[in-house]
Amino acid sequence: MADAVAWVWRYETAAGDVVVLDPPEAPGFPSQADAETWIGEEWQRLLEAGVDAVTLLEGERVVYGPMSLHPPA
Repeated sequence: MADAVAWVWRYETAAGDVVVLDPPEAPGFPSQADAETWIGEEWQRLLEAGVDAVTLLEGERVVYGPMSLHPPA
């Protein structure tokens, strides 16, 4: 049986640079729905920590993003 691929968020600045938080904010998630639920609950805290956008990855594959964490103007 193959290992399940984790769904993870990549944190980015507005310029597209990867943000590494210490400690890391989120583990891998078992499903896309779990990852999306988590970001829906935690986006404001990530924004305050200097994350401007997130990209959802399934393993190495980009699912979507970058998605801004800033509220619409």
